[in-house]
Amino acid sequence: MSAREDDIKRLVIARLETLPPDMKVSVGASGEFTPNELVDHVKRGDPLGKKFIQIEMEFLRAMKEGLIS
Repeated sequence: MSAREDDIKRLVIARLETLPPDMKVSVGASGEFTPNELVDHVKRGDPLGKKFIQIEMEFLRAMKEGLIS
């Protein structure tokens, strides 16, 4: 894993850790997950973790570009 990928993974995990632990996050057809479950998937780098990283990065890019406020 590159340093950039590691930084992105840490960013996504940090954002997840700000959510209430009992909150449920829907990840498309994959289902609903608690933030802790998503952190585990992101850390493992499994398909769901990679998908969530992609979703988070798209969200952050849209915020940066002013598409979301």
